Amino acid sequence: MRARYRIPLNAALAVSALAAGTVAYAAGFEVRSFRLRRVTVPVLPPGAPPLRVLQVSDIHMVSGQHKKRRWLQSLAGLRPDLVINTGDNLSDPEAVPEVLDALGPLLEFPGAYVFGSNDYYAPRLRNPARYLAERSSGRYGLNGNAPARNVPRNPWWLLRDAFDEAGWVNLTNTRGQLKAAGAEIALTGLDDPHIKRDRYEAVAGGPEADADLSLAVVHAPYLRVLDAFTADGYPLILAGHTHGGQLCVPFYGALVTNCDLDTDRVKGLSHHESADRRSYLHVSAGCGTNRYTPVRFACPPEATLLTLTPTTT
Repeated sequence: MRARYRIPLNAALAVSALAAGTVAYAAGFEVRSFRLRRVTVPVLPPGAPPLRVLQVSDIHMVSGQHKKRRWLQSLAGLRPDLVINTGDNLSDPEAVPEVLDALGPLLEFPGAYVFGSNDYYAPRLRNPARYLAERSSGRYGLNGNAPARNVPRNPWWLLRDAFDEAGWVNLTNTRGQLKAAGAEIALTGLDDPHIKRDRYEAVAGGPEADADLSLAVVHAPYLRVLDAFTADGYPLILAGHTHGGQLCVPFYGALVTNCDLDTDRVKGLSHHESADRRSYLHVSAGCGTNRYTPVRFACPPEATLLTLTPTTT
């Protein structure tokens, strides 16, 4: 008779307790442990004064998220020169008033925005293991297609109208310009590449020559978009979408990015190279999650204050 190997009861209980504790931490603490990251990026002309840009992303608001709402409101105390919202504000079609309440104080500052897929469509319940499978197969999310017609729509137009009324610049496949802290800032944005709403041909051609700074803005940092922005000469690209990997392995990092960006650049400041040119890329890990996977591990929710400074020689 073949001998059976039995896991000692104490070991099984210890593993179970560790797993339960990890889930409790990820769902009960870290997902609400909001952080502000500070980053310095040398992209301004020589002699220009610093410019402080607050990036908020992937709020994924659900009704009743009071701590997140209060934290977002508190960011106005930073007195940023410019606010950039890189999309996915909603995870609940009923949460538009709470998004606008959370962002209300920030709407008092110059700003610009793009939308992500979750602004347009309600999230779906998915097996989290699919993200790993998609990573290995090179197929992501909806494989670049809009959701089926039976997927509920979110009232994105209510956000658009409120943002526009506040004076934020809508960068949906278009260019815009504004003044912040005395600087003329040219902005170029794309609709969400994750569902193939991006139309780079509508904005191609490179930065405005007469601007003090040109920024490129997009929700999902797909390589085709990063290549185009970099080849056209944008010094800084701002994106979100990845959630920083959301569930990361300590001392290793992210397992997925939910797009074709490599995991080494899943969040924070890095570079992107294309056509012998180089851009700074900043990817926000965002401050929310899909309503069906409300957990984070080794990847706390965040916003980022980027201090833009003159280039160095």
